[in-house]
Amino acid sequence: MTESNRIPILETTNLTKYYGKSRGAEDVSLRVYQGEIYGFIGPNGAGKSTTIRSILGLISPDRGNVKLFEEDALKIGARLRQKIGFVPSELSYYDGLTVKQLLKYSADFYENGGQARIAPYSERLKLDLNRKINDLSLGNRKKVAIIQALLHRPELLILDEPTSGLDPLIQSRFYEILREEQKRGCTIFFSSHTLSEVERLCNRVAIIKEGCIVNISEIDQLRKLYLKRFRLLFKKGKSLSEIDLKGISELKITKQGAEGLFEGDVRDLMKQLAELPLEDAVLEDPSLEEIFMHYYSDRGESL
Repeated sequence: MTESNRIPILETTNLTKYYGKSRGAEDVSLRVYQGEIYGFIGPNGAGKSTTIRSILGLISPDRGNVKLFEEDALKIGARLRQKIGFVPSELSYYDGLTVKQLLKYSADFYENGGQARIAPYSERLKLDLNRKINDLSLGNRKKVAIIQALLHRPELLILDEPTSGLDPLIQSRFYEILREEQKRGCTIFFSSHTLSEVERLCNRVAIIKEGCIVNISEIDQLRKLYLKRFRLLFKKGKSLSEIDLKGISELKITKQGAEGLFEGDVRDLMKQLAELPLEDAVLEDPSLEEIFMHYYSDRGESL
């Protein structure tokens, strides 16, 4: 399906929010299509939550536009938010309620509240429905938020650091649920600073740095187009210091060889390697974490 035939579910154009003189988000432009799991990555303080809160109308942007389901979210957001499930990074609940009471209360806000789905989701995520909210750990509170977001079968899920506090088994079950939601046609906007889960789940990813988007790409393309990790083994008595390689970062030299990251056309790297006194060479795609850290290093400032 071409981009022109795909339906944009979430779209921001030059979305900007300042807190006094401090930048929260600046000129953030994103387009998330129906049925994709879209990653939004950056460390704490990069602008992820500010962007999400502006999209949802929880705070008012200073400028820019937000469209949800191809409609102006800043004007008619209340109606559009009925179609959205949201897991915030920070949670606050009515502590005196039990989990079951809270989830039933939440389900009643929606026409298709999904009370019948409370028990199955709670069983899958190992959540005790009879416990009081104020007795729950952070991980169990996150489970409550996840179930709340799923009960009414939303068309768009917006997840802000949803797995913090979850143990690996529950994370795995949560990923299974997200894939099931994607198959159902749900669109998922997944914000995280945990790169392995974004790499595992998402079709495309946007990297945000200091409130600004620095790259948007499919994950496979992000790995292949920009960086290659290389490991070199030199012939005895030879050293990399004898050769000046272009486009290399994070270079580590050992007695036997070297390793690092190469940015650019891989054919240029091959030409340079052909001039080296090599015993062996290995080229591989870097992890998403290596790509991410490249953007956040001083060497990545110009990217």
